[in-house]
Amino acid sequence: MKSLETERTPTAISLFSGAGGMDLGVMQAGFNVLACIELDPNCCKTLRSPDNVYHRRTRIIESDIRNVDPSELMKELQLAPGELDLLFGGSPCQSFSQIGKQCSLNDDRGPLLFEMIRFARAFQPKSILIEQVRGLLNAKDEGGQPGGVFRLLLTQLDSLDYVPKWKVVNTAEYGIPQIRQRIFIVATKKPNGYLFPVPTHGPKDKMCSLFPLQPFVTVGEALIGLGKPSKKGETDRKDSHIDVTPKGDRDRIHGVPEGRFLAGQLHLPETQRKNLTKKDTTKYLRTSREKPSNTLRGGEIFFHPTEDRYLTPREYLRIHGYPDDYYLCGPIRSRSGRVSNLDQHRQVANSVPPLVAKKIAHEIKELLLRH
Repeated sequence: MKSLETERTPTAISLFSGAGGMDLGVMQAGFNVLACIELDPNCCKTLRSPDNVYHRRTRIIESDIRNVDPSELMKELQLAPGELDLLFGGSPCQSFSQIGKQCSLNDDRGPLLFEMIRFARAFQPKSILIEQVRGLLNAKDEGGQPGGVFRLLLTQLDSLDYVPKWKVVNTAEYGIPQIRQRIFIVATKKPNGYLFPVPTHGPKDKMCSLFPLQPFVTVGEALIGLGKPSKKGETDRKDSHIDVTPKGDRDRIHGVPEGRFLAGQLHLPETQRKNLTKKDTTKYLRTSREKPSNTLRGGEIFFHPTEDRYLTPREYLRIHGYPDDYYLCGPIRSRSGRVSNLDQHRQVANSVPPLVAKKIAHEIKELLLRH
């Protein structure tokens, strides 16, 4: 039997593509991403940007995924059931996130997870890759049973004759300068011989000769060579290394030591601490040059390690593992607040680090080659 590699480039379709981080990793692993589906207009502008070379061969569908007929898409892509090599995506996580209200399927975004099943039923791909926050493991179903949503997902995959394997992955263990834990599910037709990639990085204090790992990549290492950002309005630069921090926010940021949270700085007036408590350790972090970042957030942008300002979108991209030739489109927010569409910081924070997606997708490709 000829191998997949000698016959053709493996094909993939992306659902909930966002700014394209997962797409980029899958492409770097050697897949041809035929189409991607994304609702947010700013993310679609990023995907379509003439400055980004990665999606030039990809059909970008700007639509609510619930309005896309997978059978019609199959016809347009000239695919028969079972021909697609990989269907992948990560639906909106807010319904299952441990830092949110955890409304699960009672949130309009929760059931979007099962759009993966609807598309899998039509395409019958050789493999499926799903990314989600680890809160999915304990999310309650409509009957209020903890873990019920995850069990339902596994049951529906099984009904389509897929065998799932899953793992909670810490992106820092794969060379990303960010502590970010997400569950990845890889499903193939029976039997599933998939093995998740072995971690390559670990904490310095846990290094041992039996399992040689590189130390975690730090924020300081990630930001090397970027230089000073431009101020908003100074120059039209496409790399998004632009500082939009208001003057009043600089005064507040100045009072936060490197590696510490704004909420714990009791010497600051309460108005500057934004009414946070000392226990709030997810918002307004001044990152440290000596450690990976905490999980990047879009709602409350982290602070630069040594400069009294917010991190720029380009610095977010570096900490998320994007290459410097990847460009964002859309507005850049200077502080927290609601936006109707995704600004550049949110586009990055909501995406999958490309290097992690690449390593997981590479193992999927190797598995397909063996069959």
